[in-house]
Order: sequence, then structure tokens, then C-alpha cells
Amino acid sequence: MSEAPDPEVVELATKIFDLARRGETEALMAYVDAGVPADLTNDRGDTLVMLAAYHGQADAVRALLERGAAADRANDRGQTPIAGAVFKGEEAVIRVLLDGGADPAAGTPSAVDTARMFGKTELLKLFGAG
Repeated sequence: MSEAPDPEVVELATKIFDLARRGETEALMAYVDAGVPADLTNDRGDTLVMLAAYHGQADAVRALLERGAAADRANDRGQTPIAGAVFKGEEAVIRVLLDGGADPAAGTPSAVDTARMFGKTELLKLFGAG
């Protein structure tokens, strides 16, 4: 039987995930630089990169990648940060993720599949798929 998580740890993790969503890069990086894993995940498998990418926070995504976060780590539903950025129309985030090594063919649906679904031909060209 597993123990219930420490409420203070849960509160801190929630704060850190919110920093990623809001793009509060300086505060977020202070936690990462102090030892919080750059690939910290929530209970749905969303990483800090996924949350920052989905919410259009290109600077936070860049800073996390610079600190070793994975550009392609899929969540529990098989979604990748770049596919989320395509879905949300966050081109600056897409470019940061590509520069960081993200694979637009990774995940389910992939960024390529997502771009096709929404008729984003300019992104398909960017991905070399159009």
C-alpha cells in the first residue's frame, strides 16, 4: 500500500506546474536550478515542457530544454508538447521545440497529424511533411 503524498509536496508541485503554465520563467528556473527535475510530471504525465508549450510559453519551454528537459516526452495519453503547440496554434513554441530536437512525427496524434487535421499547411511544410 502506498502512502498519501505529503500535502506540502503536492502544494509545491502544483505551484511549479502553475509557473510553467503562466510562463513565469525566472521563478520556474529558480526551482529547476535548485533541484526540481526539468522533466517533472503531474498525475497525467504532463511535463513542465508540455504545460508551458500548451499555454504558449516559448521562453519557459526554451529554458527547460536548455536544462535537459525532453522535447518529445509524451503524456499518459500519448500526446507530445509539439502536438499540443500545433493544436493551440503556438508557432513560436513549435519553433523552440523543433530547435530543441522535437520530432513532429512522435506521439498520438503526432504534430504532423494534428497539422493535417486542422489544415495547417504552413506547419506541414515546416515539418517537411507538406
